[in-house]
Amino acid sequence: MSEEKVLIVDDEKEIRELIRDYLEVEGFQVKMAEDGEQALNFFDSFKPDIIVLDIMLPKVDGMEICKIIRGKSNIPILMLSAKKSDVDKVLGLGLGADDYMTKPFSPKELVARIKAQLRRYNQLSKSNFKNNSLEFKDLKIDLDGYNVYLEGEKVQFSAKEFEILKFLALNPERVYSREQIFDQIWGFNEFGDINTVTVHIRKIREKIEEDSSNPQYIETVWGVGYKFVGDQDGMV
Repeated sequence: MSEEKVLIVDDEKEIRELIRDYLEVEGFQVKMAEDGEQALNFFDSFKPDIIVLDIMLPKVDGMEICKIIRGKSNIPILMLSAKKSDVDKVLGLGLGADDYMTKPFSPKELVARIKAQLRRYNQLSKSNFKNNSLEFKDLKIDLDGYNVYLEGEKVQFSAKEFEILKFLALNPERVYSREQIFDQIWGFNEFGDINTVTVHIRKIREKIEEDSSNPQYIETVWGVGYKFVGDQDGMV
């Protein structure tokens, strides 16, 4: 049984309680918030391992909450929306959400996705590497601490952004298609749009490239996919 904490943020009581009931059966600790202000307060006090976050919320909307939390933490964020267009906006803005579902949704599928996100996050956080980091020019990828540094300054990454960067950096000079990256990071059984890979790559470049339109680390191989380039200073 799980002891991990889930923060559910939704202004519809029936949805909050439905998700809570399914999660508690699986052994999760659950906290529920009905608006954006409450969600931010509970994030600091409850310290969840994952957040299920509706987009349309009173006081502070879900997109703003996602942005605020991403400035503090890399924990997985799963967005909910009644409109596919809202999900497209989240992806387009690259706010750092790790997954999304549109309403109405299957509670069992939601629980499965929560477990998958936590499993990947925990695997990455508890890497088998011991005191290892990858260093390329001014870029350092801390494989143990789940951190990225550029010129010695820590850069905030979402869980999925870090997974993509790590995956490509551990396989330099090898070209991967968007489909291959999606399957590797999100999983073969995940539902989603491979265009989210393009969005995440763009966000990564904005964070680590001096000129994101002329990338020095993640190159586009037109018609094929992406590859990580650069001389590695070593694994330390």
